[in-house]
Amino acid sequence: MGVNLTYMQAWRAKEKALQFLRGHLVDSYSKLPSYLYILEKTYPRSVVKLKKTDDDCFLYVFVAICTSISGWEYCRLVVVVDGTFLKSSYRGIMLTTSTMNATGTILPLAYAVADSENDALWKWFFEQFKHAYGERPNMCFKKGHLKLSELYFATAHSYTLDEFDERMSKIEEIDPRVKAYLYDIGYHRWSRVHATVNRAWTMTSNIADSLNNVTKYARELLTVELLEYMRTLLERWTKEKLIKTNGTFTYLFTYLGFKFNKELDGNKTLSHKLRVRASTDYIHTVLDGARRYIVCLENKGYSCGQFQLDELPCSHALAALRYMDEFFEQYCSPY
Repeated sequence: MGVNLTYMQAWRAKEKALQFLRGHLVDSYSKLPSYLYILEKTYPRSVVKLKKTDDDCFLYVFVAICTSISGWEYCRLVVVVDGTFLKSSYRGIMLTTSTMNATGTILPLAYAVADSENDALWKWFFEQFKHAYGERPNMCFKKGHLKLSELYFATAHSYTLDEFDERMSKIEEIDPRVKAYLYDIGYHRWSRVHATVNRAWTMTSNIADSLNNVTKYARELLTVELLEYMRTLLERWTKEKLIKTNGTFTYLFTYLGFKFNKELDGNKTLSHKLRVRASTDYIHTVLDGARRYIVCLENKGYSCGQFQLDELPCSHALAALRYMDEFFEQYCSPY
C-alpha cells in the first residue's frame, strides 16, 4: 500500500483492530455473569455454573445446554472428553464432552473454560457433568489424557534405561493399566532404548499416512495409470528436493541437510552452558548442572545415550569437541 511500517506498528494496529471488533478481553470476563443469566433464561433446564476465587477472579465456567441434556437419553453411553489450549492473550484451556448420536454425528454434551488444566478443575468439571446428566449404568468415559500422552511420547523417546524407568513409574502413578498394556505390547515395539534396531528419528508411521493422503484419489485409477502417477510423483518430488538441497549446500555452506543442521545448531547452543574436564585424549567428563556425563570420542559413546541413537553429536559431545578443538563432521552418521 506504499506505507512503511515497523513490525511493532503493524502488530499494534492489528491488536487495535481486533479490540475494536471484539472488545477488550478483560471486559468479556466481567460480562460473564450477565451472559450466563440470559443463557439460563433462554434455555430452561440447562446447567450453567461459574466458579470464582475468594477475591472474585475467574476460575471456571461450565455449560450444558438443555437440548444436549435431553438428547443424551437416546445416545450410546460413551462420553468422549478432551481438553484443548486457548490462544487468547490470557491463554487458558477449554474442556469438552461429546458423544455420537443415532445419525452417527457428534452431539456436544458440555463444555467448560478454565484458567489451567489440573486435578481440581477435572474434579469440579465432572461434578457439574454428573449434576447435569446424572448417572446411567455402564457409562464409559474416554479421554485423550494430555499429561499421559506427553509422558508416553517422552518415555518412547528416552535415550537411557534410567530415563525410561523413571517415566514409566510416572505413567504407573497416573494409571497402572496403561503400564500393563504397554508391557504386554512389548517395550521393543515402541521404545527407542529397547528397540532391536536403531530407528533413529523415525518413531512413528506418520510418513506412510502422509503418502496415503497424497495418493488418496490416485488409488481410484487403473493399475497402469496408478503406477504412472507414482512415477511422476516421485519424479516431481525428487526434482523439488534436488533444487532445495542444492540451495541449502550452496548458499548456507552447511555440512548437513536443513533438518539435522537445525538440530545440531540447537545442540551447539546448549553445549556452551556445559563444563568439560578431560580424563584422557578421548574421554571427557561433561558437567551439566548437577549431572555429569562421560563422553568417549574414540568409540562415539556417550553416557546420555543420545549419539548412539540419533547418530548426531549431542550437546555433551559438542562441548567435548570444542574443548579438543575438533570438527564435528566426522562424528555425524553418513546417513
